[in-house]
Amino acid sequence: MKSFYQFMMRYRGNKQLDDARRLADWMFYDHGFPKHSHDYYEISSYLEWQTPFPEAVATYDDLWEEYIDEVKP
Repeated sequence: MKSFYQFMMRYRGNKQLDDARRLADWMFYDHGFPKHSHDYYEISSYLEWQTPFPEAVATYDDLWEEYIDEVKP
């Protein structure tokens, strides 16, 4: 199963600087981010404590839904 981090790397380096790209770029450079996690609460908790920008948690919630839809068996 693909981790959320792996899912997010599709947004890294997009030409359009939107919140998905900002979050993906930050995740890439943050060495403490739980890169192998599939757990919503673990990642959400990390983002709440280490938030890179004000809209990061809301962006995460939206992208988590896309992630779940993609990885569902």
